[in-house]
Amino acid sequence: MKVKELSEKLAAKKISSVEIAQGYFKKIESLNPKLNCYLILCKEGALKQAKESDARRAKGETRGPLDGVPIALKDIFVTGGVQTTCASKILGNYIPPYDGTTSAAFKKSGAVMLGKLNMDEFAMGSSNEFSAFGPVRNPWNLEYIPGGSSGGSAAAVAADLCVAATGTDTGGSIRQPASLCGIVGMKPTYGRVTRYGLIAFASSLDQAGPMTKDVTDSALMLNVMAGHDPMDSTSLNLQTTDFAASLGKSIKGLRIGLPKEYFIEGIDPEVKESVAKAAKKFEEMGAIVEETSLPHTKYAVPAYYIIAPAEASANLARYDGVRYGYQTPDAEDLLELYEKSRTHGFGPEVTLRIVLGTYVLSTGYYDAYYLKAQKVRTLIKKDFLEAFASGGKFDAILTPTAPTPAFKLGEKTDDPLKMYLSDIFTIPVNLAGLPGLSLPCGFSKAGLPIGLQLIGKHLDEEKLLQIAFAYEQSTEWHTRRPAL
Repeated sequence: MKVKELSEKLAAKKISSVEIAQGYFKKIESLNPKLNCYLILCKEGALKQAKESDARRAKGETRGPLDGVPIALKDIFVTGGVQTTCASKILGNYIPPYDGTTSAAFKKSGAVMLGKLNMDEFAMGSSNEFSAFGPVRNPWNLEYIPGGSSGGSAAAVAADLCVAATGTDTGGSIRQPASLCGIVGMKPTYGRVTRYGLIAFASSLDQAGPMTKDVTDSALMLNVMAGHDPMDSTSLNLQTTDFAASLGKSIKGLRIGLPKEYFIEGIDPEVKESVAKAAKKFEEMGAIVEETSLPHTKYAVPAYYIIAPAEASANLARYDGVRYGYQTPDAEDLLELYEKSRTHGFGPEVTLRIVLGTYVLSTGYYDAYYLKAQKVRTLIKKDFLEAFASGGKFDAILTPTAPTPAFKLGEKTDDPLKMYLSDIFTIPVNLAGLPGLSLPCGFSKAGLPIGLQLIGKHLDEEKLLQIAFAYEQSTEWHTRRPAL
């Protein structure tokens, strides 16, 4: 079921929100033990929200297309009175006293929150194998990873264990799992969606976004998530936009760039072929597709793995075992309390990134690493600015989302470099603060989804959704679902 489809059925009173929620909980009970998508279920609260939605509908007071629709939140979104762990032992017993702005926005929209979804610990990972509560499995093949860090969200949407979900994207954590699970995942422009109530990983890169079964649902979810928030100093103060308004418009004459740096040696041949076919499809629809260059792309991964861990090192310093979260029971003094709480509370991937981030910020290394990485970030941003410049340049850029389809569980956990390269095509978008969207464009011979990425101009989510919708409607990839 999709948001729009379900909203129409609710409006026609063909089904009630309570019946829908009950149906989803039965499905979760059956499939979640196999997939491990959900960390926390909110059955009592969800059924209460569903009853309230049905009561509003009976009075003609429906709040919009998400009213009564069951969604789920990545367990990085702070939810008042509901456990929020960030898939980490160090926050294993944390129950926030408040709702983050996004959580509150979905409540206000009338959406029914089924629960909180699994993820890589503190959003650090590309495979959802770095969760303190076990890995998530890909619904297309249970031996494969779903992608990360929003793997629980991607798998839950693909397996229809919720109608739609939220994710967060610091270096590709919405788009990469969306590609690997055959759904639509959108990372908005940095600042388009508030970060207040989003547990921080890397503050200059983190961005929340929707994960859905199709482009229309992404637009409807983004309508709820986007908007200015005075609680977030990086939130952009913009006029309210209806992101669904551009859907269905022709893309004839629009210019789409194919950056040669994204079709490199090492990319899976099936991925390359699927994206090439997608480019031809865009031409058939009247778009102008031309090769372009983003010359500093190769420096994105090393720059990211200096900047992101540095910011993580600073953000995660607050987890000290004193104020909240895990506290070691056997410390003899304050220093030992800090050391043992953090050692036992953080998993190996988070520990690795904290150590790396602390190193690059230390005296004598700041200029050599962190400052240089920030200069490279500027060059990457300039590449995109030139590609999107006025005077006949591109309206969007088309690339693969990930260099390969999903890989097997455990295949890359012992090789961080191979794992980090899973995000090679998504990281530049975060460094530049641009919007990016992944949607299905094919399947491998092994039956695993392949996704294409569309990158848009700053604050041009409407054009991005317009282009994505046009492609989606001319293909059938988005209609396929795993046979669980």
